[in-house]
Amino acid sequence: MSKPVVALVGRPNVGKSTLFNRLCGERLAIVDDTPGTTRDRLLAEAEWSGRVFDVVDTGGIDPRAGSRGAPLSVGSADFIEEIRAQAVVAVTEADAVLFLVDAISGVTPADKEIAEILRKAQKVKEGVPHPPILLVVNKADSDRQRDMAHEFYELGLGDPHPISAGHGTGTGDLLDALIAVLPRQAQAVEDPSVKIAIVGKPNVGKSSLLNRLVGEERSIVSDIPGTTRDAVDTAITYEGIPVTLIDTAGIRRRGKIDPGVEKYSVVRSLRAIERCDVALLMIDAVEGISAQDTHIAGYVKDESKSTVVIVNKWDLLEKDNFTMPQFTERIRDELKFMDYVPLLFISAKTGQRVDQVLPLALRVQEERLARINTGALNRILQSAQDKHAPTSRTGSSIRLYYGTQVRSDPPTFLIYCNNPKLAHFTYIRFLENQIRKEYPFTGTPIRIVLKARREG
Repeated sequence: MSKPVVALVGRPNVGKSTLFNRLCGERLAIVDDTPGTTRDRLLAEAEWSGRVFDVVDTGGIDPRAGSRGAPLSVGSADFIEEIRAQAVVAVTEADAVLFLVDAISGVTPADKEIAEILRKAQKVKEGVPHPPILLVVNKADSDRQRDMAHEFYELGLGDPHPISAGHGTGTGDLLDALIAVLPRQAQAVEDPSVKIAIVGKPNVGKSSLLNRLVGEERSIVSDIPGTTRDAVDTAITYEGIPVTLIDTAGIRRRGKIDPGVEKYSVVRSLRAIERCDVALLMIDAVEGISAQDTHIAGYVKDESKSTVVIVNKWDLLEKDNFTMPQFTERIRDELKFMDYVPLLFISAKTGQRVDQVLPLALRVQEERLARINTGALNRILQSAQDKHAPTSRTGSSIRLYYGTQVRSDPPTFLIYCNNPKLAHFTYIRFLENQIRKEYPFTGTPIRIVLKARREG
């Protein structure tokens, strides 16, 4: 089941990152008093009253600097366009929006601009504006500031919710209100097909690859980044195997996409990743691997999904005998946390190696479902201990007794030991590598869970 997505929107320095950290329970966003500290969008899972949802932290919109570094006013065309792009995308992608304002600053012209654009971007579903927008008055640290929150009624977004993200005051009431407007998650319908998501930043060729795999023009293909607005599911049968291809892309814009705006596509990618068995992470060969590519890869790993890295536009590079090995080395260096994933260099435009995409993805899916019998696993564990005795901690060392694979999809191993707290993460990684030497689980993450064996 796909989790609801909540977007935090607002001008710089109103406390979006602080609230993000408060909701998600971790300091995942950099917090600083300097406006514009959040350089990139972050996404993490939050839970309240048994409801789980994803929170997207966005960078603020700075009215003091234009796209070319020139000063611009709140009423300038550049600033209004920047606000519109960010706000419209948030409304397009999210199931609910938390619009943050600052109790200390009061209502500002920038707040009015954002509020107006949010209202215009909302759609009406069954007579109700969608997604719901909750007005959050942050930095209401004192009784006086909370009392002044009524000033924000002039924004026309309903009741203001005064909170202090820094101290946690009022956040419980805000979350109660948020949970009340989030859509209920529908039960997943049983689907026996292998679900393969095509993910990546805008304009890497996702729709072009989909069209090649399907054999017909199922998605509009354009040189303008972000032409596809929504995730597109396409059901096909490949050598008797039912497959669902999930295509994702960026946000439609004319001419270009601003760097901050195109990263909203990560929300759509995350939804697709949650639903898939195997993710095809597409990378632009011309641009090389980027920070956004590694972020999306991180989301795939966090969801424990299998992965194939697809390097597209390979036809556009001038190549020699060293080009592919050097490119492979760069990707491996950037994706050290996914060293088990296979790489495939293709051209969706010319069709080069596209015929290898589905066979490789389906082989990875088979690996995802593979199982190791208990005897073989324990031989691997015993050999691992013989090769490398665990590092001693405070005079004691971890001892592995026996293990078993408790599930597949993804492969998960339960290993009984004397004390799980004695295991260093490097030793867990060593055990994983020893397992992969005999059972590669190509493209698939594996989980190792240590459990203390009860004596007697």
